[in-house]
Amino acid sequence: MSSPNVKKNFALSTAYQLLTLLTPFITAPYVSRVLGAEGIGIYSYTASVQMYFSMFAALGTMSYGAREIARARGNKRQTSRLFWEIAALSALSSLVCIAGWGVWIYFHVQYRMIYLVLTLSLLGTMADISWFFTGQEQFKYIVVRNTLVRIAGILLLFLFVRERSDLVLYIFLMSLTHLLGTLSMWMYIPRMVFRPCLREFRLWMHLRETLVYFVPTVAASLYTVLNKVLIGAVGGDPRENGYYEQADKIIGMAKMLAFVSLNSVMGARMSWLFGQGADEEIRRRILRSMDYVLFSGIGIVFGLVGVAPRFVPWFFGPGYDKAAGLIVLLSPIVLIIGISNVLGSHYYNPAGLRARSARFLIYGAVTNLCVSYFLITGWQSYGAVAGSLLAESLVTWLYLRNCDGYLTMGSIARGAWRKLAAGVVMWALMRTADSLIPDNTLAVFCEIALGAGCYCALLLLMKDSFARYLFKEQIPGRIWKKAGR
Repeated sequence: MSSPNVKKNFALSTAYQLLTLLTPFITAPYVSRVLGAEGIGIYSYTASVQMYFSMFAALGTMSYGAREIARARGNKRQTSRLFWEIAALSALSSLVCIAGWGVWIYFHVQYRMIYLVLTLSLLGTMADISWFFTGQEQFKYIVVRNTLVRIAGILLLFLFVRERSDLVLYIFLMSLTHLLGTLSMWMYIPRMVFRPCLREFRLWMHLRETLVYFVPTVAASLYTVLNKVLIGAVGGDPRENGYYEQADKIIGMAKMLAFVSLNSVMGARMSWLFGQGADEEIRRRILRSMDYVLFSGIGIVFGLVGVAPRFVPWFFGPGYDKAAGLIVLLSPIVLIIGISNVLGSHYYNPAGLRARSARFLIYGAVTNLCVSYFLITGWQSYGAVAGSLLAESLVTWLYLRNCDGYLTMGSIARGAWRKLAAGVVMWALMRTADSLIPDNTLAVFCEIALGAGCYCALLLLMKDSFARYLFKEQIPGRIWKKAGR
């Protein structure tokens, strides 16, 4: 097995996240027009209910498993034992949750067929061992197979989903591709670990630790998943869930661009650095990652605010105008979550402080639940946005206040002020272009191109540290390296 390479892993992870990002760009315009806001809303609500069962099935194995495998890397016998123990624990918890899912289906007649189809997603959760490859920093095993399965899913979607009555078929295809993607990773396992020795199994010693990771996972989900459940249960209008789902989809894609691939790659490396006690290197990597998140996050926030009014009707089609306002209001959450995610993946998780971070996430979850529940009744999806913004802001503030000086508001401000100034100018330019271009398609592409170009150019002129690093060192260096081959 090849030794881990951070740059290669980051490139692989970014490539896969790019595919994940492009998939909705390819499918969402078609699906939103075929299924309509009501169909999208029904899928959003039912999938959110299923997501809670999946979270209980997985416990905290995704984060805990990756950390433990990373710490044992280099010792194949210990790695093998950990893999089989954690996988077995995940399988047992999944079987319990599948039984509970059956009870839920029995008592809920409405959407019963959809719930039955979503059982495939629960099985996919049980089979998911991506945490093993994350801990080994071998992202190619995750990327290659999942990429092929995802492409196959896109082709099947366009071939068979043709009208609004195909909602159940659409959900079946989404669930099936998820299951096949997780199953495909098992073909690499026989040559990477030894066979299990059941006599040496110590399942219950992992249960307590996985629960420590599980609590923040559930708490964090309250900001998005619970909001969709509340909109469906309290609001009562499936279309509201459809608007929120589409807005959340765009925000989710923006978060992938801003920080997801970085955090997924750096988490295992930071665990190793904490194990080595490399404090100065840890601080340097946190600051570098934060500079990247500020660069991408601020640009994305102002870009979304500028382009959303034209982008939504062009991308999703008629009947989704409310989603544009939701995107504008939700856009700051990209930057807010970006900051807390850097601290979570670079400090709290690898330093073994998940209990502390879990406490902060619970505070945020309770805040989100209370605010969203009362506001959704009157404001529908806008109430969910307000609850999410308030909760995420609270969590980020708590993360910063209690991170033992590894990141401060002062360091964030020093890295952000140039980017904020460039973002404001970018937004003004985009809104000016919007008023001058009548055609939606032309306006969207012109606004994105002008905004991105203006943002990057201004940062270079203002001598922003990350822009100079990216455009004067990284990109030219790679070009010259390839040219010299």
